[in-house]
Amino acid sequence: MYSTTDFKKGVQIEFKDQAWTIVDFQHVNPGKGAAFTRTKLKNLETGRVIEATFKSGEKVGIPDVQTKAMQYLYNDGESFTFMDQQSYDQVQLTNDEIGDAKDYIIENSVVNVTYYKGKPVTVALPNFVEMTVRETQPNIKGDTSGGGGKPAVMETGLVVTVPFHIAEGNVLKVDTRTGEYVEKVK
Repeated sequence: MYSTTDFKKGVQIEFKDQAWTIVDFQHVNPGKGAAFTRTKLKNLETGRVIEATFKSGEKVGIPDVQTKAMQYLYNDGESFTFMDQQSYDQVQLTNDEIGDAKDYIIENSVVNVTYYKGKPVTVALPNFVEMTVRETQPNIKGDTSGGGGKPAVMETGLVVTVPFHIAEGNVLKVDTRTGEYVEKVK
């Protein structure tokens, strides 16, 4: 069982006999009355997002989900295809099921596919991924890293704000939770 103090983004809970992922949460402690936690939950099966409020200390169940490490093969425009590396079975997830994870999945990379009731429902990303800069403005003499930045288009199409010294072809570490530049990989 999870308590409201265990809530974090990405935690999977069982609520109203369904599996949900916490998309966003906020602990609220009003001046009068008891503390509570306001959450946004995404249904693992349908992708529907709802808002729910839990009393402080309330308990919720842990859903019966499994994860399998699978290799991302390709995107045909409507769905993403993954392959089990032991059995070579292939599964497909739609763009809605993948969600924002599509910006961080690189072809031939290994990701964790989450199964609920034996059906693949979503992809669990690591906190950080390394991606190559496909396109960015050239460095302008006199720019410093003291503030601001410039947009860079990564190999998946994700646009990240980076320091001025970053050039095309650089490999960058990007935080998948916030979509922000972390560091240049040597």
